[in-house]
Amino acid sequence: MDVVIREIQAQDKPQWRILWNGYNQFYESKVSDSVTDKTWLRMLNVQSSINGRVAVVNDEVVGFAHIVLHEGTWELSTLCYLEDLFVAPEMRGHGIARQLIQSLIDEGKTQGWSRLYWHTRENNPARKLYDQFADVEDFVLYRMNL
Repeated sequence: MDVVIREIQAQDKPQWRILWNGYNQFYESKVSDSVTDKTWLRMLNVQSSINGRVAVVNDEVVGFAHIVLHEGTWELSTLCYLEDLFVAPEMRGHGIARQLIQSLIDEGKTQGWSRLYWHTRENNPARKLYDQFADVEDFVLYRMNL
């Protein structure tokens, strides 16, 4: 199976939207259409710190990675937060998520990023893959909606 990992493009929106809906369903979250639309526009805006990568098989978008590039107080160079990672259920088991993560690692090395990091739910089955890339830290996430 040939998988192409590339930056998200405007024509990807219909296929991305199906995956995005599946991603939010997996996490049992409800993201409003206005937030979804703004997220999409941010990923297409070269001035935004939010970027998207897609995995394409046979001209079909089958997975995505959303990243946020930002500065930090503990590093001199850019940090990359992998905020969202998703592969269509019928395409899982083919190494697509691995390729998406590896492409970010390769890009980060080329671009001089200091760190790639992400978090996930404790019971996420994808942790079997994540554990092959990095060690789990002992930090606890606190979140307060404002």
